[in-house]
Amino acid sequence: MHHANHWYGHANVMSRYAGLAGIPRIWGYLQHGWNSHDGFAVGTDFAPGFPKFVWSESVARRAWAAGLRNIAVVGSPWSYLLRLHGQDEWEASNPHREGTIVYPFHGWEQQNVVGSHADYVKEIRAVEGDVPITVCLYWNEYKDASVRRAYESDGFRVITHGYRGHMWRDTDQEFLDKQLREIQGHRRVVSNRLGSALFYGASTGAEVGIYGDPMVLEAERAILGGMQKQRRMFPVMHQPHVPIEMAREWAREELGMDELLSPAEIRNTFGWEHAQRASGGERNLVAEGAMGLAEDHGRGPLSRVPTDDKTARDAADEGSDPT
Repeated sequence: MHHANHWYGHANVMSRYAGLAGIPRIWGYLQHGWNSHDGFAVGTDFAPGFPKFVWSESVARRAWAAGLRNIAVVGSPWSYLLRLHGQDEWEASNPHREGTIVYPFHGWEQQNVVGSHADYVKEIRAVEGDVPITVCLYWNEYKDASVRRAYESDGFRVITHGYRGHMWRDTDQEFLDKQLREIQGHRRVVSNRLGSALFYGASTGAEVGIYGDPMVLEAERAILGGMQKQRRMFPVMHQPHVPIEMAREWAREELGMDELLSPAEIRNTFGWEHAQRASGGERNLVAEGAMGLAEDHGRGPLSRVPTDDKTARDAADEGSDPT
């Protein structure tokens, strides 16, 4: 099924939770990120008859209103990851958290962000003060030395969690695990737009906030409603210092933290009933990676990163599996 199911290591997290020895294809479409629309990328070409797996009841309602059918609520991969890592026990141990991690609104392979990173740096320093600052960039902006310099010039630590993957290739299977470690190490998680990272931060008990130039995508999709829609839907989230319990409640709702399935239910829901189980209980497949996917194709890393507008023929020529 759709390669976006494996972005950010989502299928990896779900297979670990389900106690599997590998990472099978999910028979349906798994929401791969948060948005204020139906949870899926604009223009996703859904194959008839296959379910759409969304993170929460709130997303399911928005998807239904947008005309999607055959929707199932399963909870977000992030929420399962928190269980795998024992988030409740971690918080109870009163861990030390310091500084702020910033997730600037980012573009992607087909749309760049329009806005001033230099101006955002000034706002970050003004709001956060003299504390350690980490800026996490999307992979393609991390590769842009001028974007990195805008943050590094003020002494910010600049990182990326990795490459999300494309056509079942080159996915950083530790993406979410890296993100969790970084978020757990910081007292605050902030951005200039509402997105997955803010909800992820709130779910761990971090303080969150939104401020600064919201920036825009080139040819931004009107159906998503822009930041204006986000402000209407989540007014309390749009301030530099969101009350922790309010942010946490929104995170619980949007991430479907109360909607999680059991390992057996996941196997049944995703069509994984006959998948090989991990021997001796659950294995940590993060360390092993999704080698099965790469070995099935028997090819090395992509010579260049493809974009989502490639046709099946283009993907095949590039050395990817278009199915």
